[in-house]
Formats: sequence, C-alpha cells, structure tokens
Amino acid sequence: MQFYFEPDPGQDSPQLVRMVVEIPKDSSNKYVFDPTLGMFQLSRALYSPMHYPGDYGFVPGTVADDHEPLDVLCIVAAASFTGCLTQVRPVAMLDMLDGEETDRKILSVPNRDPRYAGVHSLADLDEHIQREIEHFFKIYKVLEGRNVRMRGWHGIEDTHEAIREARARYLERAGPARS
Repeated sequence: MQFYFEPDPGQDSPQLVRMVVEIPKDSSNKYVFDPTLGMFQLSRALYSPMHYPGDYGFVPGTVADDHEPLDVLCIVAAASFTGCLTQVRPVAMLDMLDGEETDRKILSVPNRDPRYAGVHSLADLDEHIQREIEHFFKIYKVLEGRNVRMRGWHGIEDTHEAIREARARYLERAGPARS
C-alpha cells in the first residue's frame, strides 16, 4: 500500500492501534483503499438495505489470514470520514468464515472519546451492541449469494494476539528493510 507514513499499527500496539477508516458509520457504500492508485474507491453498494454499525477500516502494517490488512470496526457516536486515521482501543474480535476463508473483525472503541473511557473488553459493551454487530456481519452479504458463518467472539488476549500475528506476517512479507 502507498502511504505517506510508515504503515504500522502504532507504537502502543496491540493495546492501541492506528485505524484507517474506509467506510464511515451508517454508510451503505463499500469503499476500499486501492494501493496502486494510493486512493480510496467505491467498491460497491451493499446489496442489503443495511448500513455499517460503526466506522470500518483496517490496521495499517498488518496482514490478516485473508492476505489483506486486518479489519477493524470502531464503535463511534458520530461517523468520521473515508481516509481518516484514528487511534482506537481493541476490545474484542469477531471470528467468522466468509465462504471458506477465515475473516476476523477487530472490535474497537475510539481511544480519546470519553463516552468509551470505561470500555476495555467485550464485557464492558452492552450485549445488544454485540448482537447488532454480529447480525450485521452475518447477513450483510446474503443478497450477494455469499455465505458468512459466525464462529464467535474472542476476548482481549486473543484479540491482541491476532494483531501481533498480523503485524509479524506483514513484517515477514515486507522483508528486512521494515523489520
């Protein structure tokens, strides 16, 4: 990917990570970063009459199991914008299968928003928020004919480990120049 900064999750990773917002909360458009162009582009509109339940994007300087940067959803009171770089606090991870491929979503909260100062784990979030997020990811691709299966939520230790693994995978692929 082409960045104007060294793509890494940040110096306090995995407790705090950088997030690049691709899709603002309440959008039904799917935007993606195109590393060849160094720009964001509209990938598609969601086929379902739904909208993203939080700001959605990726952790720079990581490579997830699906060979893309690690996905992150940030619970926010108000949407940011595509391309916004923000520091978030991971609190849990939703493990799912998209088709037959592992797809993990890091759930986070903004680090500098007093509304979420007491949120440090999945247990600190209202159960209904968890259910909304799981429901969104379970059905948002149904009308595309794609099968998504939930494998459940993981706590903070597994979440931090997934971030560390994704960072290590990125560094391994980037070679010694970025180590």
